[in-house]
Formats: sequence, structure tokens, C-alpha cells
Amino acid sequence: MRYELVIFDNDGVLVDSEPISNQILAGYLTELGHPTSYEESIRDYMGSAMHRVHELVMERSDQKLPADFNETFHSRVFDAFRRTLQPVAGIGSVLDDIVSRSIPYCLASSGSHERIRVALRTTGLYSYFDEERIFSSQDVGRGKPEPDLFLYAAKSMGVRPERCAVIEDSPAGVQAAVAAGMDVYGFTAMTPPAELAGATALFADMSELSRLLG
Repeated sequence: MRYELVIFDNDGVLVDSEPISNQILAGYLTELGHPTSYEESIRDYMGSAMHRVHELVMERSDQKLPADFNETFHSRVFDAFRRTLQPVAGIGSVLDDIVSRSIPYCLASSGSHERIRVALRTTGLYSYFDEERIFSSQDVGRGKPEPDLFLYAAKSMGVRPERCAVIEDSPAGVQAAVAAGMDVYGFTAMTPPAELAGATALFADMSELSRLLG
């Protein structure tokens, strides 16, 4: 099937941000008295919106995180991004191929609008995405694994869900795409394939993606 829209996740698909942000998140939660390892942060929060962090901490400890938690966390993450963030290996070639084939595409991320733009500008990928191609969970209120964000992106781009392909690397993202009625291709660079089992197909290297999209 020729897709009418390809929807990219940002963190872990376009930019190699997951190791950076989850190291910082684990450290900050531990600092606040909620011991969290890097592996636990990846397992529990990768691909999810910030409200999930607050909800799980409350559920597990019956304590609220500080009112300035998001602001402090993002400040630390953005500082680290500006120093070290890189694009995912091979993603430039994938985007060039999609552009050359005139396949419509966009970005839909659980991250905030500010986080998305800091990441894209730092890695040099911003030139691929004009403002009409960028969607955040801030636009819909409920982030992944709910389907709202993907459905909103498809509607905004004028494409029916069943004609969309989503590129994801997290269980929450795959669940959201499946719930939205979209095909989803699971990138297994950081996630065990079994955790993305609901995907239409899996791939471990970006060089495989253009072939999968047909």
C-alpha cells in the first residue's frame, strides 16, 4: 500500500535523545526521593508524556512531585541536548528519500513543543519540518498510549487513519498507533522486539525503513 502520510515519532526515531533524557529523569527522580534506575526510566516512561511521570510517582508513593518538576527537568534536558544531542543514524537519508518521493510526512511526539524544536534545531533536522508538520501531546491533552495525538495529526494533515504509517520506538507509541487504526513500524534500536509486538513490522536499522514503507 502506498501511504498518504508517514508520521514520525521524535525521541528515539528522529533524534537520539532517549539515553540523555532518561539518564536525567532517573537521576532527578532519585534526587527527589523516588529511587529510579536508568533501565526503570526506559521501561516506565519512554515514549510517554510528562503526565505519566506524575501519575506513576503518585500511584507508587502517594506523593506529588514538586510544582516546578517539569520546568527543572526540561531545563536540564535542554542543556544536555544542546551539548550532545545527535540525529538518529541514517534518519537524514530516510527523510531525503521520502521528500524525493513526494510522500507527505509529519512529526507527532509526546514531548512538548519546546522540546521538539530544541531537538530538531540542535540536530539540524528542523529544516525538514515546517510548523504545519509538528504535533505535540500538548495539542491534545492525552499523550501516548492514547491514540489522540496520532488521530489529531492525521486529521490536521487531511489523511484518513488507515492511510497512515507511524514510525515508533516505544511500546506506548506502538499502542497509540494501533489504537488509532494505523500501520506502525517499530524501531528496535533501544527497545526489545517483544515489547513492540503489536507493530505491523519491526526494523533495527534506519536503512531498512524506506523498503518497508514500499
